[in-house]
Amino acid sequence: MAKIRILVLTSSTGGGHDARAQAFAEWCFQLYRHKVDVRIEQMLEKSSVVNRSGVSFYNWIQRNLPILHTGFYTIVEALSLLNRRTVLLGRGYYHKVIEDYKPHLIFSVHDCLNRGYFQLARRLLGANNVRCATYCGEFSGGWGYSINWIEPTVDLYISRTATARDYAVKKGIPVDRTLVRGHLMRPRSHIEVIGRDDIGSFRVKQLGLKPDLFTVFLATGGNGANNHFALLPALHKHADKCQVIIICGKNKETYNELIHWRANNPELNCYVEGYSEIMHLHMQASDAIVTRGGTTTCAKALNFRCPIIFNAFGGIMPQERLTWKFFHNGAQSEKIESGADFGRLIDDWMSYPEHYTAYRDRFNSLRYEEDPTIVIEELVNLAGDAAGVSLKKLPFPPRNGNGNGSGTPFLPRPLAS
Repeated sequence: MAKIRILVLTSSTGGGHDARAQAFAEWCFQLYRHKVDVRIEQMLEKSSVVNRSGVSFYNWIQRNLPILHTGFYTIVEALSLLNRRTVLLGRGYYHKVIEDYKPHLIFSVHDCLNRGYFQLARRLLGANNVRCATYCGEFSGGWGYSINWIEPTVDLYISRTATARDYAVKKGIPVDRTLVRGHLMRPRSHIEVIGRDDIGSFRVKQLGLKPDLFTVFLATGGNGANNHFALLPALHKHADKCQVIIICGKNKETYNELIHWRANNPELNCYVEGYSEIMHLHMQASDAIVTRGGTTTCAKALNFRCPIIFNAFGGIMPQERLTWKFFHNGAQSEKIESGADFGRLIDDWMSYPEHYTAYRDRFNSLRYEEDPTIVIEELVNLAGDAAGVSLKKLPFPPRNGNGNGSGTPFLPRPLAS
């Protein structure tokens, strides 16, 4: 029987929030096994029709018209007024979840699930019986950093970078309740590491690519928003020097079209996949990644030293702008708004490899090392404070070398040198 219960609040606006929720749950099982029970709730979607419609509209904008998101974001900011002290939309469902589950910790990984949610939980359970924590994945502050992240009564506020933490403090989070912690990736991402000398072998054996060609990763989020066909001509032009890894998320139409395109363009080596569970391996096998400014993908790319080319087709959404600003200011990262922009960059790198090397080195200068178990231990300890118990974490990496109980098989080793 679990000694600690943790309720994770998330929503599928993009894929990053859910990815962090899933990573946290897997880490808890990895380090504490059955002593910690984690319940993940898609709180916006499940609690009200209005919230669910808003999530669907957000994802439609991201796939089709990112430029509209500025107006939508402004409207969503009004939630800070609605939920200042309690939950209005979806209150009944949230109330039932709290009373049935009686969590020791409410852990929010979404901007719209902090203000009001923490206060209502304390009223229902008693302030001494529950703790509240937020993990904000933004890279920097300013326009795009939702005021809905800022709930000053939070017990623990975790930021991804010092820059983002300073902005949260400026907006009202008490500094003594803040921490700066890393990327919150799944445990397997820290176990499945490809050694430098094994990258060529991985490309050949796992992806069917050449071992030594410049490899570009065309990525997308889970909802499948992409501009792959606008980017492929630039790579096809240099098919003797480069190759491509392409994922499509849950966009089956794009996947089907890419399979057809690949069959008719044999000059360019392509690996095509739909929804991918091995993003971390694709990044390690790539020399650069093209992606929008989603915080989870960009953090993972930084961890695996895979330089980012920012996809700004149709404009940059407000939250993406925070990520772009961090990498552009810190590493002079490029953004592309058209296939022609991408073509100019690839032409330059293929003609002057030293330009790519400088780009990669600037990007990698932003990287830092961190023990991924620390933030999990801090959150479980916070829950333990409310539960009146103290748990000791298991060692990581596990002694058997794999297996976190996620149900996802690891690829065969050796991957590390």
